Amino acid sequence: MERDRDPRLRIGELARRSGVSADTLRAYERRGLLPPPRRTSGGYRLYPPEALGRVQLVQRALAFGFRLPELERFLSARASGRAPCREVRAVAEARLRDVEAAMAELSELRATLTALLQDWDARLSEGGAEARRLLETLPSPPNRNAASAVTARRFSRHPKPRKKEER
Repeated sequence: MERDRDPRLRIGELARRSGVSADTLRAYERRGLLPPPRRTSGGYRLYPPEALGRVQLVQRALAFGFRLPELERFLSARASGRAPCREVRAVAEARLRDVEAAMAELSELRATLTALLQDWDARLSEGGAEARRLLETLPSPPNRNAASAVTARRFSRHPKPRKKEER
């Protein structure tokens, strides 16, 4: 019955409550995002109740575009008594610039697609059963990196940083 009153969480319970996998929790622990938990005599991890808040903090930060190495630096700085607030802000500002660039690229892509669809509708309305070879009418994107960058952002939670010449 002692276990029923123990506020510490086994890895499966912490995973369930936080909505991440046990593998993710172990990875966070290896990276120092979660402090090493106490262990039972059988080797089971026992996390303190505040570990749930830490996992939720990491998940929120990831959702806003922060990356694990950045979070490692920030949390390590905190643990050593430093306040990484200015660095956190600088990284968030860089993420905002990335979002604004992506929005500009998407806006450009939207305008191009709108014009392309209008052209294709005109070609298709000419009648006849012959192939219009629409794909061959695709224009070269003004910014060759725009379409691929947009695609990379759409399909990746953590897009690769853009090269300096793309910024």
